[in-house]
Parts: sequence; structure tokens; C-alpha cells
Amino acid sequence: MLAMSVYNLVDTIFISYAVGIDGVAAVTLAFPLMIVMMAVAGALGMGGASVISRRLGAGKEKEADHVFSNMMMLVVLIGVIGVIGSFTLLNPVLALFGAGETVMAMAYSYIFPITMGTVFFTFAFTTNAVIRAEGNARFAMITMIIPSVLNIILDPIFIIWLNMGVQGAAIATVISQASVTFMVLKYFISGNSSLHIRPALMLPAWRIIKEVSVVGMPAFARQVAGSVMMIVINAMLIRYGGEFYVGVFGVVQRIAMITLMPMMGILQGMQPIVGYNFGARQFGRMSEAIKLSLKVVTIFSFLVFGAAMVIPDWLMRIFTQDQAVIDAGVDALRIIFAVAFVIGIQVISGGLYQALGKSRPALILSMARQVLFLIPLVLILAPVIGVWGVWIAFPAADILAVLLSLYFLRRDRKLFFPEERHPEEKENLQEKHA
Repeated sequence: MLAMSVYNLVDTIFISYAVGIDGVAAVTLAFPLMIVMMAVAGALGMGGASVISRRLGAGKEKEADHVFSNMMMLVVLIGVIGVIGSFTLLNPVLALFGAGETVMAMAYSYIFPITMGTVFFTFAFTTNAVIRAEGNARFAMITMIIPSVLNIILDPIFIIWLNMGVQGAAIATVISQASVTFMVLKYFISGNSSLHIRPALMLPAWRIIKEVSVVGMPAFARQVAGSVMMIVINAMLIRYGGEFYVGVFGVVQRIAMITLMPMMGILQGMQPIVGYNFGARQFGRMSEAIKLSLKVVTIFSFLVFGAAMVIPDWLMRIFTQDQAVIDAGVDALRIIFAVAFVIGIQVISGGLYQALGKSRPALILSMARQVLFLIPLVLILAPVIGVWGVWIAFPAADILAVLLSLYFLRRDRKLFFPEERHPEEKENLQEKHA
């Protein structure tokens, strides 16, 4: 998810300057389909990583290999489905978004190469989560940094010098992801990993697939909810403001991505530590990791809030010099980020349950902000006060979502902080809260 967001961010910056606000609107319209790709890869990667980290923590290396081999089988299958979908589903799906002919054509030229490269994205995102799960955070970071830097280098070449516009941005992204695929393959084949791809274990094991799917479902639901949210918001903006406001929202959304990346990085670093120590019954270490993560994301959330309130025009100018877009974006940014200081709690809470394999509360918290709160609020407020209704729906949804997160965290406090339990209760932690 982080890598895809980086690629989309870089693409948007170059497209904004080389193509204009219509290009940004096109990428924004196509982004929900990219989110679906992230949802599938995220579910497989985060679900599998959670299962693998707990297997490794319990000393069950052979079972961890079995899980990993089944994950690789699913990566290939998803890649094939992505190619088929590129030729059969893209045009009908994009037609439902309701944009004008020019913007829609650019959206298609952007998303087609990306869906054709589904196997690269899925493999990269899945294995990155697995590499973190086995404790090699350094190499996991390298596999994110190198393709991101490569994408920054290739974007101006394809978008500007080769004059390929939004399609050039997509091609640069696919090439960048293909590069990391070969890096990671070498890592696993060379024996540097504690995990092994065993062809004999790649045959579908439904028990493993079910366990990975159940644990990964919250990540999938969260991303798909984000896709549905974007489709609804884009439709409301087109209806009550026009394609111009889709472009404005596209810029604001990229700023939101920048702010979320460090918090998602903290979450992804926390999850394997929590999962491993939970499996190893090292509850003190697990508790320390949770407390530290909550403190860091809370501090960062306040910094994000301050930046959005004090320098919104500077943030907008990262992506565009169009004064009309900047003026509209400053208003949108200040409203959307009005309660940004609570975002960190939302990020950590859902991912925390997922790390422990508690799929039900993880799913609820993953869906709450976007599906239970934001989408209904947008549908209620936009017809009444137009574009401003879309912006106001965001802080309202954030307030409701953080209240729900705090309720769950308080209810299950002794699960996350076992030092508050009696010694005999600690032995039953893994059986409780299923």
C-alpha cells in the first residue's frame, strides 16, 4: 500500500505540471481501481505475514514455509486474473464513474498498463509484508525505496521527454515494480531468508488459505471501502461541482497520503513484533511495542494537524501552481484535516487486532470510518450543501471512528497490556478474544 501510494504521489506531481488538472482528475478517477489491487495484495500480504510471524514465534518453521508457498501460488493466480480483467472489465467499470470523454480516456490510458502488471504489484506487496514478518526490516525497506527512486527517475522520462502523459506515468510505475520483483526473487532463492518457496507445498491447502483470508479480510475490507468511498466522493463532486473539484480532491488526497505514510509505516513495523511476541508469549515486549506505537502516531497526528492549519497553501503548491486549484484546495484541506490529531489512533487500533489474528474487531474498525460513517455522511450532506458537504463529512467521520476505536481499545485493554492481568489469566490470552 505504501509503495503504491508513493508511485501515485509521484505520478500526480509530474502529471499536474505536465498535463494539468484534467490529468490529476483522470488519475484520481482511476485510483479506486488501484486501491482494489492494493486491497487484494494487502489482504494476502498482511494476512499471510500475521500467520507466518505467529508460526515463527511458536518455532513452527515448516508450517511457516507451507503458508508462504501457498501465498506464492495465490500471487500467480491473482496476476492472471488481473490480465484478464484488463481486457474485459476496465472500459465498463470506468464508464460508470461518469466523467467527461477527455478525462475518461486519460483514466483508461493510466490504469490499463497498471492492471496488466498486477502480478508484479501483488508479488512485491505480499513479499514485503512477509520479509517484515520474518524480522528483516532493513531489506523490506530497501525493496520499497529502490523502486520508488526508480519511479521518480522514470516519470519525467516517460511523461515529459517521451511526451506520453498519464500513460507514461503508468508504464514507469510498472517498470519500477518489476524491478523489485527480481530483487525479492533473488533474496528468497539465494537462501538469505528463513522462509522457502517449496513447489510441493504450493498446492492449495484450504486450511491455510482460509486462515490467511480471515486474518487478511480487515485489510481487504479497509482498502475496498476506500475504493468505494472514492467512487462515491468523485460522483458527488462531479454532480455538485464538476471535474475541477475531482482534481482538487485528487491533490488534497495526495497530501493525505503523505501524512498517512509514516503512520502506516509505524503500524507495519509494529504488527510483526506484536504478532511474534504474542505467539512466543512475550507479553511484556508486545505491550511495550503497542504503547510506543500509540505515542509516536499520536505525536505525528498533531504535527499533521498543525501543518494543515498553518501552511495549507504551501502543501498545495507541492502538486500544482494553478491558483484556482490552490484556493479551492486550501479550504478543502483545512476542513478535511480539522480533527487530524485523532487519525493515528484509528490507524493503530484496527491493525493491532489484525496482528493478533482477531479478525472480527479488526474488520469492524477497518470498515467504520469509510463505510459506516463517511459514505453515509457524504450522501446526506452533499445534496444539501454541495461540495462543502463532501469536505465536512471527513472530520465528522473521523470523530465517530475514533470514538469507536477508543471503545474497543478500552474494552480489550487487558489483552493488549497483559501486565494488568493476574498471572493465571495470562496463560489464557491466546484462547480469549477470538
